[in-house]
Amino acid sequence: MHIRFFLLVLLSGILTAGVVPTEAQAWLTDRYRLDEGLRLSAPLLFTLSGSEPEEPTTGDPPLGATLDPTLRIDGSTLSSTPVVESAPGTSLLEVTTTDPLEAVEETLDFDVPIVRTPKIGKHIQFFTFHIRDRFEMWLHRLERHRPMVEQVFAEFNLPADLIFLSLVESGFSTNAVSRSKAVGPWQFIKSTARTYGLRVDKWIDERRDPVKSTLAAAQYLRDLYHVFGSWPLAMAAYNAGERRVGRALARAHADDFWDLTDTKLIKRETKEYVPRFLAATLIAKDPSRYGFLINPQPPVEYEEAVLTRPIHLRVAAKAAGVTYQELKALNPELRKEITPPDSAYRLKVPAGSMDLLLSNLATYPDWKHIQATRYRVRHGETLLHFATRHHTPLSAILEANALDKSYKPKPGEWLLIPKPVKAKS
Repeated sequence: MHIRFFLLVLLSGILTAGVVPTEAQAWLTDRYRLDEGLRLSAPLLFTLSGSEPEEPTTGDPPLGATLDPTLRIDGSTLSSTPVVESAPGTSLLEVTTTDPLEAVEETLDFDVPIVRTPKIGKHIQFFTFHIRDRFEMWLHRLERHRPMVEQVFAEFNLPADLIFLSLVESGFSTNAVSRSKAVGPWQFIKSTARTYGLRVDKWIDERRDPVKSTLAAAQYLRDLYHVFGSWPLAMAAYNAGERRVGRALARAHADDFWDLTDTKLIKRETKEYVPRFLAATLIAKDPSRYGFLINPQPPVEYEEAVLTRPIHLRVAAKAAGVTYQELKALNPELRKEITPPDSAYRLKVPAGSMDLLLSNLATYPDWKHIQATRYRVRHGETLLHFATRHHTPLSAILEANALDKSYKPKPGEWLLIPKPVKAKS
């Protein structure tokens, strides 16, 4: 026993010094360095001592709707007891592995299956060292939306840790666009977005709206879990599509995500997707362990003003007493600087500014009486061009768009051009 303890201490010290890059050591706590040394030295210690590692522990089945009790959850044996729904936020600790020597007991509680493999360590190193500043920005950004996402996932009885899937999808960026044209925080392609009720047209792209896209993502993840009965498989299907994952399982005669990683039936991106999520989750649940300092962030708060006519965001911002940038950031679903011609469009405004917006708009004559057309600026055009071409006073164009005479329109920008008022006979 004394020899084994001596070897443990000695090897952990040696390996810790070797696995952490010198220039990055200042970022990490002593706890992380020790954990990494213990993880890497464990297989050798088992070999030297001749003892076998303990079997990985398993917990209750994943959260979600009641499923067929014969469905197999990754890392556990077939259960004869029914799967029952658990209260949102209930801890589900399940440590599984493709190599028993690499199983590690975590001090944190997780409610999705946690698999410790070298791939996870690789992604942790990538997040912690190679894109450290970017990943820290992602954590801060998610923190502002986290209360909303947690509430939505709790309503759908999903594991709370699934909120960290947005980190590997987009860093919770409303502006994210992938090579496959997936858009928004949850990276929906257009067809899937419309299937789950998101509006995508020339005026609106609700894939960019944090709340609406989170609701759609929760429904999609719930449905994928009902199909596959496993969160790793559900996440893989979220990345690659349910049909592709289903075909891969059938061809491989497998029922486990980790079995698919040893085949060529799914793309490398999908093989890395679940380990990347698990790495992001390990960091996000205990950022200080990996040297990240995440300060408390104020949650996003807003009110919704119902607009019955199109309006330029600059006009709305001026009426609400806020900046154009604030209003634009709260309404990322708008594809133009103008609200859509809906009979009732709900514009998000900073909390406490809705009453001022509506009261000021009621005093604007252009808002109450003048119809306007929406015009996209072309290269070389000026405000005077618009006024001459549309036979509209320049002052009316400036007022409708909250602009001054010195403003130079940019190509591709959308403006409201008020229609001339006909004189009464």
